[in-house]
Amino acid sequence: MAGKRKNNPAGSTNGFRGDVLRVLGVLKVATADQIQRIGAPHLSFRLTDKETPSEQKTARTASHIGALSDMRKHALSENGGSTETGERLRNLTAKGLEAASYELRRPVTEMGSTARGAGSSGASHPMAVNETVIAMLRPKPSMAKLAGDPAEVRSAAQAAVDAPGGVGTIASYWTEVPLPATGCGTRPARAAPRPTSSLLPRRTRCPCCSWRSTTATRPLRSSPTSWRSTPGSSGGR
Repeated sequence: MAGKRKNNPAGSTNGFRGDVLRVLGVLKVATADQIQRIGAPHLSFRLTDKETPSEQKTARTASHIGALSDMRKHALSENGGSTETGERLRNLTAKGLEAASYELRRPVTEMGSTARGAGSSGASHPMAVNETVIAMLRPKPSMAKLAGDPAEVRSAAQAAVDAPGGVGTIASYWTEVPLPATGCGTRPARAAPRPTSSLLPRRTRCPCCSWRSTTATRPLRSSPTSWRSTPGSSGGR
């Protein structure tokens, strides 16, 4: 036990570090809150006895923040600035992205970039992308992990489980990775579109849904043309 604590001073577990690798491997940059909501949604139903939403968030994200701290010690993750509301952003290093490729069972060459520096200006676009992916996922809490919790906690979690489900798992999604309409996945041609996010079933590895997220900073009439913003793009034809 002492050896484990020495290697991981924050006392994080493999499970929480795995959550961080999977979520940041896909989203590239995210807050601890977003990592927790995707990786361990059952924690959102615990600790509701805290007096304020801020205290609740601090409590439910503590395990993942500990995991991020330990991963930073091992040069797997780093702090990446802050959101416009002051929440700390996290991203993986190149070493962390390689580790995430094993968690996600993807070639390193298809992992994209580390998104380092994305938080220097508030990361409004990455945050919009992340919330879109979370809305698509609709993460369900594990009732088994709440077996020892009070009845009211399990009742609220069960309602979430019984609600309409989402699409896929975090491993089904890709962000900011070009679609090789021509060329190949590792060296797509200049005409390859680059959607904000894509949903790829693991078996076929063929995108069944791709979209672009926007923070409404451009006129609505110009949004459809954003697919043609890449030099040499074929305009999605």
